[in-house]
Amino acid sequence: MAVNPAASGLEPSAVPLDPAPVRWEKPAHLHAPRAGLTASLLVDYRELFKLRVTLMVTLTAWAGFYLGSMRSGISSIQPGLLETLIGITVVSAGAAALNQCIERKLDARMLRTANRPLAAGRIGLAHGISVGLLAIALGTIWLTRETNVVTGGLTLLTAFLYVGVYTPLKRVTTLATFIGAFPGAMPPLLGWTAARGGMIEWPAVALFAILFVWQFPHFMSIAWLYREDYGRAGIRMLPVVQPDGWSTALEALTYAVLMVPVSLVPFWLHMDGKIYAAVAVALGLLYLGYALRFTRIVRARSSAESRMFARDLLKVSVIYLPLLLTALMLNAIGK
Repeated sequence: MAVNPAASGLEPSAVPLDPAPVRWEKPAHLHAPRAGLTASLLVDYRELFKLRVTLMVTLTAWAGFYLGSMRSGISSIQPGLLETLIGITVVSAGAAALNQCIERKLDARMLRTANRPLAAGRIGLAHGISVGLLAIALGTIWLTRETNVVTGGLTLLTAFLYVGVYTPLKRVTTLATFIGAFPGAMPPLLGWTAARGGMIEWPAVALFAILFVWQFPHFMSIAWLYREDYGRAGIRMLPVVQPDGWSTALEALTYAVLMVPVSLVPFWLHMDGKIYAAVAVALGLLYLGYALRFTRIVRARSSAESRMFARDLLKVSVIYLPLLLTALMLNAIGK
């Protein structure tokens, strides 16, 4: 599912390209809570299920369900909406848990993730795997039963791509980011198929394309901000493999340019009216402007300055998507 977001302050040239293998040990300053501390376990589950990322998955799935319902000429406020969002949320949470099971040793090497429950040893590997697999199984069965086979099957495929393909590839190739964008873009399509009885139509593909393209400037800003962390863990993000920043900046800029025409596809497909088109262009130009500004990381006078450019792009990317989806839903054209 959607693969949602300091660093030590080293210059890009100081990032190791092929970090030496490090034997994983639980950090000495982190201790497992005593048995019976329910509140602590709930907090750990919140981290295990990547609550903020899972919430984004749920919200984008809701947008797809809403627009699919509009295309069918029915209200999206129905029991099917809740059933769909419950299933997709549970599967997303399970995929997040399995992702952390696989990456627990890598997470322990990174400052921003070292305190995750599996990395810190507060939740055991068997516990994490059991919870993750159970959530994916229950969520898939629920979706298949309450919506349709297509939605259930596609949701399971999305979880597999995220956990079984994207996650292990992160240590192998920078193409993992491109591959990870596929499961990251699936939630609105899943919402659409749930509302439309399993039909995969061009409007659903348009929603998929919007999320697919949006992710790259977003991901590149995160990758640049945490490039030292990724380098320590041996994760082959573009800023780690090519630390001068040119490839990172170019990829962010290229997809920000593509974001403008891609965001207008719903208008061309008569899903939305002129108000949405105007909002999409305005937001797209804003996103593009900050992506263009982000290219200044290659000539930044300091690490702090380059991080500022990356942080600003990240903030704008997080604001851009919900605003675009809100405009898409409010100006949607019904059947």
